[in-house]
Amino acid sequence: MNEEQRNVMGSGRGFIAALDQSGGSSPKALKLYGIPEDAYDSDEKMFDLIHEMRERLMSSPSFSGDQVLATILFEQTMDRTINGDDTAAFLWKQKHIVPFVKVDQGLSPAENGVQLMKPMTKLDSLLERAADKGIFGTKMRSFIQEPNDEGIKTIVDQQFDYAHKIAERGLMPIIEPEVSIKSPDKPRADSLLVAMLNRKLDELPADRQVMLKLTLADEDDLYTPLIEHPRVLRVVALSGGYSLAESCEILSRNHRLIASFSRALTEGLTANQTNAEFDEKLGSNIEEIYAASIT
Repeated sequence: MNEEQRNVMGSGRGFIAALDQSGGSSPKALKLYGIPEDAYDSDEKMFDLIHEMRERLMSSPSFSGDQVLATILFEQTMDRTINGDDTAAFLWKQKHIVPFVKVDQGLSPAENGVQLMKPMTKLDSLLERAADKGIFGTKMRSFIQEPNDEGIKTIVDQQFDYAHKIAERGLMPIIEPEVSIKSPDKPRADSLLVAMLNRKLDELPADRQVMLKLTLADEDDLYTPLIEHPRVLRVVALSGGYSLAESCEILSRNHRLIASFSRALTEGLTANQTNAEFDEKLGSNIEEIYAASIT
């Protein structure tokens, strides 16, 4: 594992840009960017358009390691190039931004108020390619709809089982058990999750660390014990459907918690903006998220 990248990730001032929408969420991301579904007639064309959008974003002058510590990539983005460089190499060499890759293959149907990750049938080969390309870590997402003890325990167990495999390959796992902001009792789901995470973290070997990506909590500083846990490199927050303004407002009240925003980061960016307009809007979004992340 790259020690310089570990230091950036562990103590750098800034946030993570999540640019890892996959096939299922790409049409929505393109639509928000101003490209309707009838503008492409195949998955191939859709992924080309998504890559153009991401390439524009990552090569923008306002997208730099001064404020963006890391970027989570979709597998296909990792396999493509930006300005002739492999995406991961471009991010680290040109921008000093740490590259991660999303490894999960989507969610299973809901059971016990949660959606587990589908079995990761491609994990070994994906981790091998990621390591070869200089990727620092991975991200995997599961989804909690209700405060169900059994469901949340199962989700956390599954996340840590996969995290073990990922860490054994020398990569840093980001564990993301997202709590729905529409959960019927979100504060209870949040606190159940914190208790389960603490239990699993205590079981990790002394030389192991993971990262956590969690929904912005209803209770300020709820995640402080996780942020301070010796087995945690960093705790980051997802925007989870809140607007950019809402998510930054909540984040700023949570000390030492940093953003890992996706939709909130790209809010207001459209395909028909000039490069100057695009850079200016992206720059102001980054500034707002950065300010909320350094509290």
